[in-house]
Amino acid sequence: MEKTKVVCIGEALIDRIRNKSNQGFTDFLGGAPANVACALRKLKIDSIFIGRLGSDDFGKKFIRQFNELEVNLDLLQIDNVFSTRVVNVDRDHFGDRFFSGFEPSSYSCFADEALSKKLIEKKLPNLEKFFLETKYLVTGTIVLSSPKSAETIFFLLEQANKFEVKIIIDLNWREVFWDHSSFSSEISQANRVNLIKKFLNHANVLKLAKEEATLFFEDENPFLISQQLSNRPDVIITDGKNPVSWYFNGLQGITETPTSQKIVDTTGAGD
Repeated sequence: MEKTKVVCIGEALIDRIRNKSNQGFTDFLGGAPANVACALRKLKIDSIFIGRLGSDDFGKKFIRQFNELEVNLDLLQIDNVFSTRVVNVDRDHFGDRFFSGFEPSSYSCFADEALSKKLIEKKLPNLEKFFLETKYLVTGTIVLSSPKSAETIFFLLEQANKFEVKIIIDLNWREVFWDHSSFSSEISQANRVNLIKKFLNHANVLKLAKEEATLFFEDENPFLISQQLSNRPDVIITDGKNPVSWYFNGLQGITETPTSQKIVDTTGAGD
């Protein structure tokens, strides 16, 4: 059987981005795994999104968008207590954006932090059917900031390995998620980095930004980063508008990024 599907696991959230005038904001559907699942469907590639949304208006907007693009939602979880996460994205004095925190919730947890292994296990035959047809699993590291979602992602990786699914990890270091989590706020940065580095040993393909390469590996050479991980993954290092460096199939190189005179917004472009 030819494997053609991609399973995307992790957060679907709202990016509440401050307008350039710093007067007001605009809400965007976001979250790296959700972005990838939607982008793949636009490329006519079958994708499955596994995550957890609140049963609120934002959660309903996501479901409408996923359904419009025909993203498979058989393993999507809906939380009737915790809300869909809303991320506040502010601008510094240069106009560059940064994650500044989250919109207040009635509870100390957001829906994406409560991704349930037990609910996945109840649908294990569905999951196994998907993995029989799946070529890649795409996920990030934000799921590790909650013990419950971390347990679930490790279970999913274990199942994927049984079906020889290739694991793609987008490092996507966002310390604000750890700082604001009731589960992980007391964990030191060093321990967070060590936990994530262990997780990266599951990767067959690792995508990270240049500053993440420096923080986690003290190196910007994709080949040398690959040698630090047990699977010796292919490695892609992005650096904004600068060239992309990569190590793939034993070859190493640099690719120039295309230029455009009409960049509207780069939200989600790295995903």
